[in-house]
Amino acid sequence: MTCATYCRLSKEDEEKVQESESIQNQKNMLIHYAMDKGWDIWGIYCDEDYSGADRDRPAWSAMLKAAQAGKFQIVLCKTQSRFTRDLEMVEKYIHGLFPLWGIRFVALLDNVDTDIKGNKKARQINGLINEWYLEDLSENIRAVFAEKRRAGKYIGSFPAYGYRKDPADHNHLIVDGEAAEIVRQIYQMYLNGSGTQHIAYYLNGHGVLNPGKYKQSKGLNYANAGERKGQGLWSNVTVGRILRNEVYTGTLVQGTKRKVSYKSKKLADVPKEQWIRVPNTHEAIIDKETFDAVQHRLEKRTHAGGLGEIHVLSGKVRCGDCGSTMIKTSSRYRGERRYYLQCGLYAATRKQPRCTRHSIRLGDLTDAVEEKLKSYIRQLYDPGDMRRFQLDDDTQRRAEGIKKDILAAGQQAAKLTAALRSLYIDKVDGTVSRALFLEMNQGFLEEKNRLSRRVQMLESKLEELNAREAGDRQPEARVKELLKMEPVGRALYDLLVDTVEISEKDVGAKTQQIKIHWRM
Repeated sequence: MTCATYCRLSKEDEEKVQESESIQNQKNMLIHYAMDKGWDIWGIYCDEDYSGADRDRPAWSAMLKAAQAGKFQIVLCKTQSRFTRDLEMVEKYIHGLFPLWGIRFVALLDNVDTDIKGNKKARQINGLINEWYLEDLSENIRAVFAEKRRAGKYIGSFPAYGYRKDPADHNHLIVDGEAAEIVRQIYQMYLNGSGTQHIAYYLNGHGVLNPGKYKQSKGLNYANAGERKGQGLWSNVTVGRILRNEVYTGTLVQGTKRKVSYKSKKLADVPKEQWIRVPNTHEAIIDKETFDAVQHRLEKRTHAGGLGEIHVLSGKVRCGDCGSTMIKTSSRYRGERRYYLQCGLYAATRKQPRCTRHSIRLGDLTDAVEEKLKSYIRQLYDPGDMRRFQLDDDTQRRAEGIKKDILAAGQQAAKLTAALRSLYIDKVDGTVSRALFLEMNQGFLEEKNRLSRRVQMLESKLEELNAREAGDRQPEARVKELLKMEPVGRALYDLLVDTVEISEKDVGAKTQQIKIHWRM
């Protein structure tokens, strides 16, 4: 008989300071028991610092895969709780899948052995007791954390950007001078009229590491799952989060999320009125007046610069040379705040520019595009003939072309499937070596995956065209309604304007080309 031994040690076990719970002690006990029984040991699996409720333990998961593959016949543990404290997992594996896989489960100190009839009730009682233990432990930990929060103690793993943990008291925050200076700069730039996107471009252009990369540069084991590997760039979302974080005023805000269950890692938002707020727990980076002024501006802030609505050209304006999205900036002229657009790539690479400014006043651009839009409508609109507003032949041709591409990709995938079958037969016959088979098989599978992704992308494009066709099939009533608006509303821009390209200024001729790409 062949067995796999499994050992586990969690932090709550370590706090008991019991040598009998150590990983090494568990290993020795299991190895000696297996030798006494005459069992061969196929593998020794160990997880340290993992709870018995954790379903993502690496060694545990690896052992289960090997068990399913039939690598051994016995799973050997010190106690059933070492395998799992979760009653659901007891039923799933010990009573469910293990018998199907031909696996016998043995726990030494519990006298658990699935080969012994009548032992099942004892295993279930053990599982229930372990489940109660987990639930009680979870409630106790939650109560301790809540009390620490109410006492103004910081219990998170990583403080907000601008702070670090006090080496003398890890529940207390102290100012990180280098990062705090960037936080102050962000608040000042925002109050001076810069938007969150412009601030992000400015920080990236000056080589400032974003909060995640900054923490890593200080030796912290910090990982952000939402950030692309190798990137250290700021985004408007990150800037906005800093501008809204009350921690910078010296107030500790915790308990904003809670686990939905002690069995799950999923977090749920807590209503704002239930957050735990404790003022004056640490040194402030931003004074209360500045913070309140920023919150007021954030509430009023819009892409149009404070008019309470999204600007009609928001997201549509591109640099005519590099194609980057134009971003909004502002400056004061004789006491008046003026808004401009400039090339996003230029803003992000200002120290070593990869494009030019392409600057244009937002108001001038809006007026010019609106005038061209009205002129375009006058040429296009005929109350007696709305066919010009329907999809043209080019759109239909694009749809037919996409259908042909989908068919071709499907045929190519079918050929690859046939080739895979042939390759497998050659491998069985000995015509192809194992190494060559693995290499060719991997290549075929990668190509099939690429074709599958391409088909999904093409089908998505086709759905988009079909949806557009359905929405624009009878646009007469919609166009007539939109034409009544003065000034022209965003809905009409969305209907007719795809993108607007801005060229660099011709200084000599004092002109700047504005090119509109129409949707119809």
